[in-house]
Amino acid sequence: QCKPPLKVKDLFIDIQDGKILMALLEVLSGQKLMHEYKSSTHRIFRLNNIAKALKFLEDSNVKLVSIDAAEIADGNSSLVLGLIWNIILFFQIKELTGNLNRNSSSSSLSSGPSGPESDTSHPNTPSVERNMSVTVKDQRKAIRALLIWVQRKTRKYGVAVQDFASSWRSGLAFLAIIKAIDCTLVDMKQALEKSSRENLEDAFSIAQNKLGVPRLLEPEDIMVESPDEQSIVTYVAQFLEHFPELEGEDFTDPDKELPIESTYVHIKDTPSEKEGKILILSESEENLYTVNHERSHPAPPKVHIHDNPE
Repeated sequence: QCKPPLKVKDLFIDIQDGKILMALLEVLSGQKLMHEYKSSTHRIFRLNNIAKALKFLEDSNVKLVSIDAAEIADGNSSLVLGLIWNIILFFQIKELTGNLNRNSSSSSLSSGPSGPESDTSHPNTPSVERNMSVTVKDQRKAIRALLIWVQRKTRKYGVAVQDFASSWRSGLAFLAIIKAIDCTLVDMKQALEKSSRENLEDAFSIAQNKLGVPRLLEPEDIMVESPDEQSIVTYVAQFLEHFPELEGEDFTDPDKELPIESTYVHIKDTPSEKEGKILILSESEENLYTVNHERSHPAPPKVHIHDNPE
């Protein structure tokens, strides 16, 4: 978005003279930084450019710990990624969720392994990066606000989102968010008949082509045992930009359960070893259905049964 545009081919190399970093911060903050940039092959000038960018971040209350200009100039991958994540968190996620009334507690996102402390103890997060943060409390509050927003937008379509990791593997959560923005773009019943890969591909394509949400993820990024929370948070936060009415929504009671308007389920045979997760639905004496149901979620008050007449 710079004028003239700048292209990043290799983040770890291109960031080393400070130009990309200063340009990024200028675009995100709306303040002028590039006039202080000095192009030179000499290390002292490159360090000076980076130091100015880091000083700007500190003045903006982005607290950076255990990092200095030399680490960025040397292309230290762990520190560069940690720095970029904090910029994303502060200038996009924290800013976008700022309109939400975040009186909720800053406690854990979920009880799963990718939840409560995932922002500070993610297994793939370098230890040095964990020491760099806007503050752990601010980070949790911003991510929790985003999670609550997602839950309220997807729950009416029968999609339960517990975290920013495994809850997204099926692709249904992404599709539900899109449907909440424009109900004509997604058919949830059709989505249930598709594979996870198809749903993820549909979601990312529709979001980019119909809503203008940049495609930051690919199905392969999500179809893993432990999808990267930070990547999903970054991507999902973009959808907030398409909800200008959010400021008027009430977020003062994040733990209040909203009713599920409808839930679509598959009818299928279930192995005996999974009987502990069976929900029995009986329309009448003649019709008895069994469907898979996660016990960790409350049973929906209304369920649509769709199968072949035979």
